[in-house]
Amino acid sequence: MTAPAGGELEPSAGAGTGRNAEPDAELLEAVRVRPLPRHVAVIMDGNGRWARAKNLPRVAGHRQGVTAARETVRAAGRLGIGFLTLYAFSSENWTRPATEVNFLMRLLESSVDRELPALLDANVRLRVLGELETLDPGVRRSVERAMRKTEANTGLTLNIALNYGARRELVRAVRALAARVARGELRADAIEEADIAGALDTGGTPDPDLLIRTSGEFRLSNFLLWQVAYAELMVLPVLWPDFTPRDLYLAIAEFQRRSRRFGGLETAPEPSSPPTG
Repeated sequence: MTAPAGGELEPSAGAGTGRNAEPDAELLEAVRVRPLPRHVAVIMDGNGRWARAKNLPRVAGHRQGVTAARETVRAAGRLGIGFLTLYAFSSENWTRPATEVNFLMRLLESSVDRELPALLDANVRLRVLGELETLDPGVRRSVERAMRKTEANTGLTLNIALNYGARRELVRAVRALAARVARGELRADAIEEADIAGALDTGGTPDPDLLIRTSGEFRLSNFLLWQVAYAELMVLPVLWPDFTPRDLYLAIAEFQRRSRRFGGLETAPEPSSPPTG
């Protein structure tokens, strides 16, 4: 699940030190002229290890992770990516120490409020995947306000997976379909893949073409289990706070070198999601 021939893709030189510098123009243009993934999903992993390596508290890693997320959104927008999904807080993260969870909630709330003007200026539409109703009220208000303010935007769609777990998402989808069957709107024997996909939190969004995980861990962590069935998987050794736009562009360049067959023999002419149903 890494680059061919030599193993893992190398992170950009000096990662985490020149974060706000413009990425290599030649690389950017080389990526831009080839077919792009419509949807990139990212498991942002390594905040705690980044902080520990620098003898800093874990919260320092989370703060720097917000900076990396901001630059990744901007980079995806520069490229013309249609959909970007970031795994921000899983349903399993509630088991972390209460002090860390409380800090993360405050950080999420302040980050959404602070980034909203930039999202509006960049024509980004914000969506949230996960169970909002059980979130801290302040976080929920900030997120819902940002979604309302950006819902008419037509550029990059930014999905933030927040209080999200793929198994819980599938349970919610099954229950929604069961309710439709009970109301007589749908026959149980008529349920198809498209019905299930439409009932997921990502309904109406193409499946990810590329899934990136940072920090070198080879697991999905209960993230988009249905949607990544045909995604190209890429595991990078870089810790999330050190992730830069150049790392994103290198990952996409590797994606563009891969042959996508969706189980068949012919190479898919363009990156796209396989048909559902």
